[in-house]
Amino acid sequence: MKKFISIILAAAFTASLFFITGCADPDESTIPWSRPKDWEGGVPGMGSN
Repeated sequence: MKKFISIILAAAFTASLFFITGCADPDESTIPWSRPKDWEGGVPGMGSN
């Protein structure tokens, strides 16, 4: 019975690692989120010049 419980705990731990790490694409992490686009941050109706 102890071996069965240890197998279940090991499987639960392994499954939780899969959920924690995720499957993000490495290319998506290089997007510069801190830089605003040209159309962001201006006064509405006023040109960007």
